[in-house]
Amino acid sequence: MPGSDEEAKGEIVVPKADEAQGPGPGAARDGAQTSSRAALPRLAAAPLAALAAGVALALIAFSGRYGYHGDELYFLVAGRHLAWGYPDLPPLVPFLARLLSDIAPGSLVVLRLPSAFAAAATVVLTALTCRELGGGRSAQLLAAAAMAVSPLLLASAHLFGTTPLDLFFWTLLVFLIVRILRTGDDRLWLVAGAIAGVGLLNKDLVAFLAFGVLGGIVLAGPRRLLTSPWLWTGALIAGLLWTPYLVWQAQHGWPQLAVAHSIAAGRSGTSEPRWAFLPFQLVLISPYLAPVWIAGLVRLFRDPSLRFCRALGWSWAVLAAVFIVTGGKPYYLSGLIPLLLAAGAPATIAWLSRGRARLRRGLVLAAVGLTAFTAVVVTLPVIPVRDLHSTNIGSLNYDALETVGWPTYVREIATVYHGLPPGERLSAALLTTSYAEAGAIDRFGPAVELPRAYSGHDGFWYWGPPPASARTVVAVGFARSDLTPAFASVSLATRLDNHLGVDNDDQGAPVWICRQPRAGWQALWPRFKYLG
Repeated sequence: MPGSDEEAKGEIVVPKADEAQGPGPGAARDGAQTSSRAALPRLAAAPLAALAAGVALALIAFSGRYGYHGDELYFLVAGRHLAWGYPDLPPLVPFLARLLSDIAPGSLVVLRLPSAFAAAATVVLTALTCRELGGGRSAQLLAAAAMAVSPLLLASAHLFGTTPLDLFFWTLLVFLIVRILRTGDDRLWLVAGAIAGVGLLNKDLVAFLAFGVLGGIVLAGPRRLLTSPWLWTGALIAGLLWTPYLVWQAQHGWPQLAVAHSIAAGRSGTSEPRWAFLPFQLVLISPYLAPVWIAGLVRLFRDPSLRFCRALGWSWAVLAAVFIVTGGKPYYLSGLIPLLLAAGAPATIAWLSRGRARLRRGLVLAAVGLTAFTAVVVTLPVIPVRDLHSTNIGSLNYDALETVGWPTYVREIATVYHGLPPGERLSAALLTTSYAEAGAIDRFGPAVELPRAYSGHDGFWYWGPPPASARTVVAVGFARSDLTPAFASVSLATRLDNHLGVDNDDQGAPVWICRQPRAGWQALWPRFKYLG
């Protein structure tokens, strides 16, 4: 890998203070090592730009294959019910879904553009963070490349949703915090506060990052920040931007807490047992490249040149403990992976030059290449959909299966609906167990003359029950025992089949014809509410 003279010697470039400037507004205390200005290593601008562009183009090229994910279908419907909050998410993603669907109705490629751009920006920010931590050009490229080929980045950024944007916001905030800690320029807390506020309108996890950083500062310093007006003004800015969403949650009884409880209880398609939280971190980038970020975590705690940002190493430890105790998903901690790669890459480059350099370089290149190959095959829809059932991809990438079969399922639901007697069909309603099924009906139903769908799942429950005139219901995905308390007559009409042999959540789901509701819909509707 090309690099500076320092890298050729296997050295980490440690930024030095510009002594002529003297201590800046955030001069270090508590033993933290900061400077008002620092001579940073040269930026690997051209190759870094090419790498980021390659990531974005690859994601865009594959974004139209297979189909919508159930979450994306839900976001599209949520975008037609714009609000400051939803039971399971803040307003940014539904707003973007509405904007993008207005610009290009029905375009899956356009819908997924924000994720592709966020991924490219995350790659760049990983390299910039590495530079702040003393990494030269080779280290910057290694950190960026490890992030670019990771299953973490490619799997999340292939889909439109909160996760790729959350990863971007965490990475951007951590970059700014590292810069603040290195330079002592506390005024940047105002910028960080504004970014955190927007990030909180995407996903609540940004609040955990703030908690983790604060905990790290308490444990490792520089504790002078705890009395900095710039930090608390930035926190106030973030809080003000987040307030409309918090007001919505308060007005609706804090449904997000019920959703979080459901996730912690394991009622999620991607839930893992709590004991697997730490082992799962090893596969977020890949087992082959895990030594790079592990070296970064060790370096944050032990390297004297990084004493100024030791708080961020403690932030990782604090948040790991919090997420394990609260039952958070393993990927909740992934927002700190770019930081760890950025810290570990300079140490890895130094390691490459110490004995058997050619062999070590070969091992690192093989790790990057093998990670790239497996990540692309597993996380992107490169396998023809007709062959997907014969692979093991579903066990490695649950979300890939959930992008298959929606138009077929909706046509099968339409067959049941149009099979009702004409007089009965006029007042019949469609009711689904999940927001994904309801979103699919709203997206593909008009082409087969289906009415809108109703569901008790998350946001759909808040958008109301079927009309009082609906005495017949075509119900999708429920167990019979869920329906018999609400209807006197429940009969099985069919089971959904994607005809591709793909065993996703809706393959084989029952479709029922329900008649004679036992009460009015206002009384029945609470029975169908499900948050999670």
